[in-house]
Amino acid sequence: MSHAVADKHPSTLQGARLPRWAPYAIAAGSAVVAVGIGLAAGLDSKVQQGLIAAIIFLIGVFGSAARVEGRRQAKDRLATSLVWVAFLLAVVPLVSLVWTTVSRGLKVLDVYFLTHSMGLIADTDPGGGIYHAIVGSLEQVGLATLIAAPIGVLTAIYLVEYGRGNLARSVTFFVDVMTGIPSIVAGLFILSIMLMFDLQPFGFAGSLALAILMMPVVVRSTEEMLKLVPNELREASLALGVPKWRTILKVVLPTSIGGITTGIMLAVARIAGETAPVLLLVWGNSLINTNPFEGAQQSLPLYIYQQYANSAGSGAAYDRAWAAALTLIAFVMILNLVARGIARWKAPKTGR
Repeated sequence: MSHAVADKHPSTLQGARLPRWAPYAIAAGSAVVAVGIGLAAGLDSKVQQGLIAAIIFLIGVFGSAARVEGRRQAKDRLATSLVWVAFLLAVVPLVSLVWTTVSRGLKVLDVYFLTHSMGLIADTDPGGGIYHAIVGSLEQVGLATLIAAPIGVLTAIYLVEYGRGNLARSVTFFVDVMTGIPSIVAGLFILSIMLMFDLQPFGFAGSLALAILMMPVVVRSTEEMLKLVPNELREASLALGVPKWRTILKVVLPTSIGGITTGIMLAVARIAGETAPVLLLVWGNSLINTNPFEGAQQSLPLYIYQQYANSAGSGAAYDRAWAAALTLIAFVMILNLVARGIARWKAPKTGR
């Protein structure tokens, strides 16, 4: 009897709610209305129609929720909808960029393209490849990493483990300043040194500029990783009579090595696409130059720029530029995947 009464008189503590399919229906209706408004107003841009659809969707969700669920729940749904709209606004251009790069870059991306240089081929002629640019990028980024990674890690160790007083504050201030320095400024700094010694463009000069851009990223990421190491580990080691330098070497660094490596990988990915310093200091070369300490070299970002700038409307040059861009994206993606893999591998294990 009590069950029958409960069925006839449901609890009033839970108010009416919109059905699960309501947001999807509102989104579909908003898209249709936005397309109609765009056609009526002569708006051919899909971006404009998408923004109109987003505004209509937010208004529709808030109005429907306020009518059925009340204003408090409507505000909650509006905030959730704003998050989803912001997510889509960020993802759609990214997906569009990747799709365009892949669809256009695959036209000439093959083994021949990856294993041959431009040689004596003009930028407006078909053929050629990016082998010389891959070699230049790997050498320049590799040398920059060899310079910036040790200096950045040691600087972070000083700031976290030893840094006190005005010197530590000054170092922190300059690291913050260097984090936002434009890449062209780093290139101009190295260029001024080259002019003082009457040096010609060469690959290592670009590595020096890239190292300047990489160092503050390594310092900041390593500093945060070292701060996450529990002080109890340091105190336990020091209590056993272990010197501080050995505690850092044997306890602190092994504990945070996963995060430090991830930060270095992400810093490498950040400098891999820099063009301005390479354009100033390396100049580019259509031939293969495996010596970064003598003569002009090529790099992938510079190759992309030069193929576009010197194409004179040539479809072959555009195709090579898109294929090189796809290769560069793949390179950065691999670095990020490696960084994530190292972070998971070195992450503390929980349970058995």
